[in-house]
Amino acid sequence: MPVWWIAREGEPWRECRLKSLKAHGNGVVVLLDGVADRSAAESMKGILVGAPREALPTTEKNEFYWTDLIGLDVINTADERLGKVVGLIETGANAVLRVLGDDEVERLLPFVSAVVLTVEKEAGQIRVEWGSDW
Repeated sequence: MPVWWIAREGEPWRECRLKSLKAHGNGVVVLLDGVADRSAAESMKGILVGAPREALPTTEKNEFYWTDLIGLDVINTADERLGKVVGLIETGANAVLRVLGDDEVERLLPFVSAVVLTVEKEAGQIRVEWGSDW
């Protein structure tokens, strides 16, 4: 993305043009417009990087941004409500849905086709093959 949106926690977002980017170890090194030197860059440690929704590419069929899944109800094939998606965890092999039930029990469901049967964003629900007592 040629423009990055950056902010510190609780501060307003501001646009920053990306001048260069290169892979470095497990991360990236970037040069942003308006960051004059190494000292200025070091002062940005911990800054948040984001993008407005309209700047993101549209998803393909059966692709979802995590933010679209958070808040959806999770219903199993027996029509039992398991709870709401409160977050996701990246495991390397696959993402995992964090589902919090009304009873405050958290369930961790792998986001794989054997478990997640359908995601119906418009209906506000995810249909899963998962027992309520698992």
